[in-house]
Amino acid sequence: MAQLDLPDYVHNWLVHFFEAHSHQTKYQDEVSVMKTISASIVQGSTIGPASYVVNSFDLNAISEGNALCKYADDTYVIIPAVTCSDELNHISDWAHPNSKKFSESMR
Repeated sequence: MAQLDLPDYVHNWLVHFFEAHSHQTKYQDEVSVMKTISASIVQGSTIGPASYVVNSFDLNAISEGNALCKYADDTYVIIPAVTCSDELNHISDWAHPNSKKFSESMR
């Protein structure tokens, strides 16, 4: 985020926001010790989704036709159906000579 062209006051606010976060879990009557969080994405925060998109900006699909969709703190890989069909055919072709059963219902 430091590479973004932001006004100093916004940059300073972000630095302050991401500093000194901690987490504690309560389950029934037990409470864990406080642990420091050093992640650049604070899950459940208002700025979390935008922060994740900015931090994962340089993560791209390496195969033409494949795509990565990023939102909040998740990334989904989208692979065209033609690739999946080719992959299933390859597995089916491999299965028989290797004494493996490949069910058509898996398609």
